[in-house]
Amino acid sequence: MKAAVRRAASSICSGLRRQWVLGLQRATRLDATIKGMLWMALSGLLLVLLNVICRYLAQQLHPLQAQFLRYFGAMLVMLPLVGRSGWSACWPRQVGGQFARGAVHAAGLSIWFIALPRIPIADTTAIAFTGPIFIMLGARIFLAEEMRWERWVAAGIGLVGVLIVVGPGLSGAGGVYSLLMLASSPVLAASLLMTKALTRTERVDVLVLWQAITVTLFSLPLALWFWSAPNAWQWLGFVAAGGLGAAGQYCLARSFSVADISASQSVRFLDLVWAAMLGWMLFGEHPSHFTLIGGALICMGTLWAARRESRRLAR
Repeated sequence: MKAAVRRAASSICSGLRRQWVLGLQRATRLDATIKGMLWMALSGLLLVLLNVICRYLAQQLHPLQAQFLRYFGAMLVMLPLVGRSGWSACWPRQVGGQFARGAVHAAGLSIWFIALPRIPIADTTAIAFTGPIFIMLGARIFLAEEMRWERWVAAGIGLVGVLIVVGPGLSGAGGVYSLLMLASSPVLAASLLMTKALTRTERVDVLVLWQAITVTLFSLPLALWFWSAPNAWQWLGFVAAGGLGAAGQYCLARSFSVADISASQSVRFLDLVWAAMLGWMLFGEHPSHFTLIGGALICMGTLWAARRESRRLAR
C-alpha cells in the first residue's frame, strides 16, 4: 500500500515538473510585448498586496514614517544581494540618475502615503490608474515610443472607468485625500519614465536596489520628525512590505526592459480587481456599484487591448 502511494506521489510530482518545464518553454517563446504585459500584471498583484500592508501600518504610525520604514525594509531584504554580488557589481553606471529618480519618487510617495490611510484600497488603486495616462504621454514625448491607436483607446477606456469609480467620492469627506492621491500620479509617472530611461544602461537588480537606497535616504528627515517606536509586529510588517515592494519593482523593471512602456501600462488596470477583493476580505470595504461598473469597463478595455496586440503580432 505504501509503495503504491509513493509511486502515485512520484508520478504526480513528475507530471507537475513536466508541466512546469513546458510552461517555462512556452513563456520563453512569447513575444516581447506579451512578456512585458505579463511582468506588469504580476507586478500589479504584488504591489496591491504591498499597498494593503502599508495602509494598515500607516493607520498605526505616521504615514511619512511608514514611507521611510517601507523602503528601509526593502533595503534589509536586498542586503543579501549586495553580499553575494559585491558592492562593485551593484554600483550603478549613472549615480546622478539614480538619485534624481529617488528624489522624484520620494516626493510622489510622500503625497501618496499621506492619502493612503484615508481612502479605500480599491479607490486608491483606481486613482493610481491615472498614472498610465501621464506615462503614455511622457513616453511619446520624451522617449519617442510609438503610440498605436489601440493603446490610446485602451488608455481612454481605462480613464473613463477610473472617473466612474472616483467621481462620486470627490465630493465626500475623503475628497481632499482623493485629490492628494491624484496629485501624486504625475509625480510617480515621472519616476517610472526615469526608470524606463535607466533600463537602457542599468541592470534590473541595480535599479531596484538603488531605488530602495535613495528613497530611504530622502525619506529619513521627515520620518525622524514624526518618529515613534514601532513594535515587533510592525517591524515584521515593514520587512514583509520591503520584500513585496522589491519583488514588485523587479517585475516592473523587467516589464520596462522587454517591452515599450506604453504597451505594458494597459495591464495595470487589472490591479483594481485585486484591490477590490483584498479590501473586501481584509478591511470589510464593500466595493460600490460605481467601483464595480468602472472596474468592469477597465477590464474590458484591457482585454481588448491585449487581444489587438496579439492579433497584430500574429500578422
